[in-house]
Amino acid sequence: MTEIRQAIREDVEPIVRLLIDDQLGASRDSVDDLGPYLKAFEDIDADPNQLLMVADLDGAVVGTFQLTFIPGLSRKGSLRGQIEGVRVHSGQRGSGLGGTLMKWAIDESRRRGCVLVQLTSDMSRVDAHRFYERLGFVASHQGFKLAL
Repeated sequence: MTEIRQAIREDVEPIVRLLIDDQLGASRDSVDDLGPYLKAFEDIDADPNQLLMVADLDGAVVGTFQLTFIPGLSRKGSLRGQIEGVRVHSGQRGSGLGGTLMKWAIDESRRRGCVLVQLTSDMSRVDAHRFYERLGFVASHQGFKLAL
């Protein structure tokens, strides 16, 4: 059975391997130097508004996402959940695991009092867009990024 749990330091390399097992991540991530990933993990782990979660199947990390809780003044000072870095191992895609991860993130956001959950998805991820729309997400905004 798959357990969704908070990531621990030992999960960092398997998470990076999930990032690499991806059409976009294959060119921008690497396990050659885990130092920057471990530093990022420490920062995420120390912040109560961040959750780095993994799907653990019999001791193997087969999925991950990061959930950030963002306080804001808009919407009457509401809290929102931001989902990032969603990855499911290629051997688990189509198994329902992605939906289970998103349900967990939505439920946790609701439990913490968020009024909405949001995410971004690269424009090239057409299959992912259909997946999110099936879950009830609406492509209501256009996102912009500036590489620094």
